[in-house]
Amino acid sequence: MPEQRKKKVHTGRVVVAERITPHMVRIVLGGDGLDAFEAGEYTDHYVKLLFPPPGAVYPEPFDLEAVRRDLPREQWPVTRTYTVRAWDPGARELTIDFVHHGDTGLAGPWASAARPGDRIRMLGPGGAYAPGAEADWHLLAGDESALPAIAASVERLPEGREAHVFIEVAGPEEEQKLAAHGGVRVHWVHRGGRRVGEALVEAVRGLDFPAGEVQAFVHGEAGFVKELRRLLRVEREVPRERLSISGYWRLGRNEDAWQSSKAEWNRTVEEEEAAALGR
Repeated sequence: MPEQRKKKVHTGRVVVAERITPHMVRIVLGGDGLDAFEAGEYTDHYVKLLFPPPGAVYPEPFDLEAVRRDLPREQWPVTRTYTVRAWDPGARELTIDFVHHGDTGLAGPWASAARPGDRIRMLGPGGAYAPGAEADWHLLAGDESALPAIAASVERLPEGREAHVFIEVAGPEEEQKLAAHGGVRVHWVHRGGRRVGEALVEAVRGLDFPAGEVQAFVHGEAGFVKELRRLLRVEREVPRERLSISGYWRLGRNEDAWQSSKAEWNRTVEEEEAAALGR
């Protein structure tokens, strides 16, 4: 039986920690532990951050496979998935933006309390999407969880191509300046007290779709992602290969619960989609 490739664990040290909006914390990581890290092919690169449970102490050098083999599950690191906002290969610095809503959750409170010198381990990066020049126009839509990937994608949108970017945030105080060229229309959608994604779906549905082939990126809370997927796949009949669509999270579930049920959720969505398309 062929030997399985060992997962590479990278270690970053906090270089900069800053709050860029009331609910978004930006962490810049550096240090020798990122010497083997590489990113840049995709604009939705992501890493899986490893958070040790309280009181867990691991032998050095850190070996994730050994930890999972030798220690009880309750001492294993907990993973949380975050998008790479930026990677500077010259400085060897990795930027990650964290949504922070108080003391709930795991990664947000860590980022809010992070100080220069703090250490975080991670797996990755993964990724699969980047805006291509072959599309006639681009559509990007998401909530705060997708904002880092959308912002990175906007910076790579091809010149001379029309693009419509829809980002739902709580209110105007959560808007960020994006490096968009003249053909990009950025639509900030303010949620207010409405359910996550409700206003976003309305805004995207209200778009007068340009002519030609679209490449779309739709990510965020699973409920609205499902609605926009139906709009694009069933109503607009956009081929699946021109879509990057995924539920990053789901209301009422933490990442562990969502990831354990996501495959089944995806199968159900695909079956409903196939039935609607008559396949």
